[in-house]
Formats: sequence, structure tokens, C-alpha cells
Amino acid sequence: MTHLEPRIYLASKSPRRRELLAQIGVHFDLMLFRAGTREDPETNEDTRAGETPDDYVRRVAMAKASHGARLVGVRRLAPRPVLAADTTLDVDGEVVGKPQDEQEAMAILARLSGRTHRVLTCVAIAHGERVEQRTSISEVRFRPLDADEIRRYALTGEPLDKAGAYGIQGRAAIFIEEIRGSHSGIVGLPLCETALLLRIFGYPV
Repeated sequence: MTHLEPRIYLASKSPRRRELLAQIGVHFDLMLFRAGTREDPETNEDTRAGETPDDYVRRVAMAKASHGARLVGVRRLAPRPVLAADTTLDVDGEVVGKPQDEQEAMAILARLSGRTHRVLTCVAIAHGERVEQRTSISEVRFRPLDADEIRRYALTGEPLDKAGAYGIQGRAAIFIEEIRGSHSGIVGLPLCETALLLRIFGYPV
């Protein structure tokens, strides 16, 4: 990192995480992984048998950060911390991630209707061999939703790239009666935990 403008690598394609880092004045360059049939196996997001949502979100975030740190060496990039994050929902002890299609999005939203679920976001930073993480856990309560509004929302396409099939910062805000915890964590990057981690690695935030 330079004295004038310290920078990190962000190992995420999420535009929401980019916006949140920019909000707190963190300068970053994107660290992109391979996707599709050539996807890096180190960053596989499939759940494992018996894995709790808490264990899952920590494992995935730390794996992404560690893999990013390895790529810094492989790609001969300037040595900087690599930040990664993962968000998932805990519904009845089950990991609920991004829906595959509109039908799955509608099924997830129907399951969330009229009840409270947990949103877990783990942020991890790796630099060299060192990896540190913090997990933000929030509770979100949905008001009862009818089938027609679920369908209309699913057809907007907004749920398809979001854990739990909704974005609190988007149209789904009208579904939410109450939150307890970190709004930025529910969006996808808990800023309090992120700032504390960055300070561990010497980033002045």
C-alpha cells in the first residue's frame, strides 16, 4: 500500500459491496475469479452435509479471501489485503442462498412471508498467510405477503442475484416490518466489522 492512497483488493462481483466500500472511503481494485465451467474450485459455494449457516458463511468468505491472497502472488500483483464476503439466510437452520430462477425465488419469498429469519454476512480479509474474519448476524421480519405481490416482485428480476431472493435496499423494502442488527450487513457488507478488520491490516479507516 502506498502512503498517499492505501488500496485493497475486493474479491466480489457485487455492486452493492463496491458501493458500501466507497461509502466509507475505502479504495480498492477488483479481484475477479473464474466463473462458469472454469470456476475456481476453491471458491465453490455448495453447502456441505451437516453444515450450519454460521459455519457455511464463514467457510465461504474465508475461502474466497484466502484464494484471492494466493492469486496476488500467482498474478504477480502488488501485495495488498484481499477482502471477501459472503451472505446467506438462516431459515429454520437451513442455508438459503440465491435462487436459481423465478420459481425458486417465489418459493423462498413465500417461506419468508409473515416470519423472522436471520441474515448472516461474514467479511474476511487475507494478506499473505494471515486471514481474519468477522460475522454480522441480523434478524429480519417480513410482513405477510400475498401470492400476487410475490409473483410481481419475482418478475422484476431483482431477487435472482441476492441471497434469500430479496434486496433490502430495493423494492423488497416494502416487505420488511422490522430489522434487528446491521442494515449494511443485510445488504451484503457489514461496515462496522469491515472497518475493524481493515484496521487490523493497517488500513486507515
